[in-house]
Amino acid sequence: MSEEADFSSGQHGATLSPAAEGRLAVALDADLLRWFEEAALRIGNGDHEALINAALRDHIRRSGEPLERTLRRVLREELRKAG
Repeated sequence: MSEEADFSSGQHGATLSPAAEGRLAVALDADLLRWFEEAALRIGNGDHEALINAALRDHIRRSGEPLERTLRRVLREELRKAG
């Protein structure tokens, strides 16, 4: 029979790696989650969480953008697409 494990220095509760600190479980509507999963597959990396984080960062960065700048940016983007 193998030796018993020594848990005398163990701690109760879940453990998180240092990289996981600051994580938060968020419930997304099914349609939003599906959109991000499909978008991640389309670009080929399958990392929908990275896309969600990028979308949130982009929103935060632009949230203080004045209306005139927003309109100019959107018009430039659309004109570029129409090409």
